[in-house]
Amino acid sequence: MWRVALIAIALLAVWGALAARLGVLHLGSNEALAERVRRMRTVKEDILVGRGRILDRNDRLLALDLPVQNVCVDPVVVLSNGQARAVSVQLARVLGLPQAQVYDRVNRPGRRYEPVARLVREEVANEVERLKMPGVFFEPLTTRYYPHSDMGCHVLGFSNKEGVGSAGIEQRWDPLLKGRPGFRQSERDGNRREIYTRRSLEVAPQEGADIYLTLDQNIQHFVEKALDAAMTNFHPEAAWAIVEEVRTGAILAMASRPAYDLNDYNKTEADTRLNRAVGVNFEPGSVFKVGVVAAALNEGLISTNDLFDCENGMWFYANRPLRDFHPYGTLDVTGILRKSSNIGAAKIAVMLGEDRLHRYLTAYGLGKPTGLEVPGEESGLLHPRSKWTKVDITRVAMGHTVAVTALQMLNVMCCIGNDGFLMKSHLVRKVVDKNGGVLQENKPEALARPITERTAALMRRMLTEVTREGGTGTRGAVPGYNVAGKTGTAEKIVDGRYVKNENVSSFMGLLPAERPEIGIIVVLDNPQPLRTGGVTAAPVFAQIAAPVARYLDIRPVDANELVYYRQILAGAP
Repeated sequence: MWRVALIAIALLAVWGALAARLGVLHLGSNEALAERVRRMRTVKEDILVGRGRILDRNDRLLALDLPVQNVCVDPVVVLSNGQARAVSVQLARVLGLPQAQVYDRVNRPGRRYEPVARLVREEVANEVERLKMPGVFFEPLTTRYYPHSDMGCHVLGFSNKEGVGSAGIEQRWDPLLKGRPGFRQSERDGNRREIYTRRSLEVAPQEGADIYLTLDQNIQHFVEKALDAAMTNFHPEAAWAIVEEVRTGAILAMASRPAYDLNDYNKTEADTRLNRAVGVNFEPGSVFKVGVVAAALNEGLISTNDLFDCENGMWFYANRPLRDFHPYGTLDVTGILRKSSNIGAAKIAVMLGEDRLHRYLTAYGLGKPTGLEVPGEESGLLHPRSKWTKVDITRVAMGHTVAVTALQMLNVMCCIGNDGFLMKSHLVRKVVDKNGGVLQENKPEALARPITERTAALMRRMLTEVTREGGTGTRGAVPGYNVAGKTGTAEKIVDGRYVKNENVSSFMGLLPAERPEIGIIVVLDNPQPLRTGGVTAAPVFAQIAAPVARYLDIRPVDANELVYYRQILAGAP
């Protein structure tokens, strides 16, 4: 009997203690405990905001945010239901993960949050949700997606996993693209679901603005296809090219090789991600002669048919020898450009003089960044006039002792194509917020007019001879069009010395020469075994220019004859 009595007393004590505790909880002051419960139920979260889109000049998507989900589990709930194995099997099947890996996440007693899979596509997350497994929940997120993988990769850049623009347009325009996240404070129930009636604070997010570029997706494709072929055919270490609208300065295409997949950017080296079109300084070689000859023409010092003795390939100036690639005797100014004579260009530069030459080069925008709307642009190298040695003027004339970016050099050519007006290059057409308001819009802007309309016309006429028979750039000719072009081949500098058999080869041109609409530059870094710009870069130029001219419907020189024959064929039985 005493044992029964002892058990009864113990039970009464336990029930009494529980009753006392319930009384304290219901009737006593429990502010600290109530605050703890409130903290457990309260949820404060940022409302994610969509990053703005990037589109081309025809409003085709180049970059956008896609909705994704993090699939997570609450191990306490899953384990309390005895469903750890079943949940692991189902999640592993749908998510395509090893079952052991999923079970390791689920089987963690005392944990309330464990991510199982991150950045899962919505359709996959929806399939998981349809299984209605207690303890499995989702975190909505967005991820950056580039539908064309590597197309325009060096211009677009990428947004990293934290949603921060880290290269190209994504980095330069990050403050406008990323918008402003919102904020929400609410409460959730025991299954971690929000109790909507308890939502106490909500600040709406401000979505990022859309960036509309001047790039044309089709023209970009033509350029990248041609560069890929150049990498195969000429084996350069790298290659890059730009297509620019002559009258406006709008960049229609800009590409570099090697390229990388923007959706997998973290698996590439920094050198691969370099936008060489604006981020590499190089000695331009003979393409630089167009600026020198144009300056002397503009000053009235020479005319197109003036004759110069090119010294049969060897000329001494300031006791230093200057050589031509091939020996020439007497050439007129057109011949100097057609044959790309170093000696002829140097003699013209000496006539012009150091001060005037330096002034013109500065007016062309050399020696300073163009201000293009991407990070990492180099400024080139143009030494102050006071630092020139006596022999420098003859070396500058042939594109040595100076350095340029491809965009700077193309701008000089486009200045010649645009009747002497130097236009400001731009990649961004407009920035538009989510309400359709235009935050910024770029219009064509002339920065300077270094040469006159007459000088520009004479230069185009002479440069057309470069792509005709007897010129150095015949492989840059485009059937049906007159091309004003110029070749360039410069020895590379390694450890402060020029290295033979290693070159930077280039070709730039205007099409059509009579009234140019597009300017194109192609640069190949150390092509092998063929090395000169005329046999490497020039054919790449033609491979770009031909489809671009057709795509833009640029009128060929024999357009009337083509129309005439079409009419006859159309009327034929």
